[in-house]
Amino acid sequence: MIFQFPSFNEFIKRSIFPFLAVIAVFSIPAIAATDNHEMVTPSMIDHPLAITALVVFVLSYLAVLFEEKTHLRKSKPVMLGAGIIWVCIGLLAPDYNISHHAVHGAVLHGLEEYASLLLFLLAAMTYIAALQERKVFATLRIKLVAAGMNMRQLFWVTGIFAFMLSPIADNLTTALVLGAVVMAVGANDPKFVSLSCINIVNAANAGGAFSPFGDITTLMVWQAGHVDFFDFFPLFLPALICFLVPAIIMSFFVTPHRPLALKENISMKAGAKTIIFLGLLTIAMAVGFEQTLGLPPFLGMMTGMSLLMIFAYVIRKRSRDPDFDILEQVANAEWDTLLFFFGVIFSVGGLTYLGFLELVSNTMYDGYGASVTNISMGFASAIIDNIPVMFAILSMNPDLDQFQWLLVTLTCGVGGSMLSIGSAAGVALMGVARGQYTFFGHLKWAPVILLGYTAAILVHFYVNADLVGVFSEADAATHAAKVEGH
Repeated sequence: MIFQFPSFNEFIKRSIFPFLAVIAVFSIPAIAATDNHEMVTPSMIDHPLAITALVVFVLSYLAVLFEEKTHLRKSKPVMLGAGIIWVCIGLLAPDYNISHHAVHGAVLHGLEEYASLLLFLLAAMTYIAALQERKVFATLRIKLVAAGMNMRQLFWVTGIFAFMLSPIADNLTTALVLGAVVMAVGANDPKFVSLSCINIVNAANAGGAFSPFGDITTLMVWQAGHVDFFDFFPLFLPALICFLVPAIIMSFFVTPHRPLALKENISMKAGAKTIIFLGLLTIAMAVGFEQTLGLPPFLGMMTGMSLLMIFAYVIRKRSRDPDFDILEQVANAEWDTLLFFFGVIFSVGGLTYLGFLELVSNTMYDGYGASVTNISMGFASAIIDNIPVMFAILSMNPDLDQFQWLLVTLTCGVGGSMLSIGSAAGVALMGVARGQYTFFGHLKWAPVILLGYTAAILVHFYVNADLVGVFSEADAATHAAKVEGH
């Protein structure tokens, strides 16, 4: 496809907003530092190569934001940026008497974090691809369309399904499946499509916030050991409120007429129900391995993936479907997302090594407090994307109790709903419902989404107040050491 220069509106939404956000994240601490003489600023951030690394990070992320226009996959610029950032670190290390061995060790530390998440997500994405190939999601779509409901009922059903499916299938897959439902029934009703897509994005992001499997950010917090698996569920009520408040308001603007009848017959392929069972078993193994055996969750996921591969072999041997091959489903996994995640981890890891994130942490968490900082991270995730925001927070490793870790998990998870570009679910639906679900169409309802975001935070402060001062086993020793140091 021929490259088209973005319009002025596209330029604003894809470039200026995120650029200002990135500049703000790194400039606010610098401004605050002028009034705080007690802050110790890491010396490496003053080095020209360190500044170059920061500029490279900003430019690589701006390239990601133009993906829709340039059709350059988002993984490519961030992977290049990550490589350049660590080259800069390798070049400046001798100026600070840092050995090559130390730099090598820092890179391997990032590799360890990435490898565990890669294997976990690869198994999960392979299961999702297999369910799509077995027509599970297509069958769900047909059954919803054929249920005989009016538009307002479909608005609610797709939203509720998004909220309940997202904790298991992740918010991106959920948005794509239910977005297809909305497009099928709302072909002649663009207002319904727009409102339903906004509702699905908000519901999918809210549903993903109370489950380690619902979003990459919750998965990151769980695997980092800051919140145990079952300790995410206190976020259910705040997440539900975050979904319901905007949905109730928007539903009054959906006309309750009947959709057009569709003539389409799709049924699940052989073995689909067994794969659903194996998927649930795999989730149970991931949780059980971590909770009872102390093993990393990805080991349970990969064990479950082996069961899927063996079952596919059985299907082929029985000649029920000789072409069903799990390795093809592995190839169909979201490799662009997995490699984008590589770029994010190593880019943010590089900026952490240089000292930028320590400066941000000292200013934000120590200066403004955990609650204000964590709530503001939701607004940052709406503009920048929640994955780099959450990884930056994990790299800062602030001393937070369980209440605050859940707060930042909630805000990063649902904050992206305020803008269509703030989450993978919103970006995906802009492609599915091109021309009907747009950036400015979503922006018009941003105050309503903000109302749900605020209500969710207030509910969290009210119902989870007993978690203040409670630390996970992984954080307890660190907190005790910091308290003793003071």
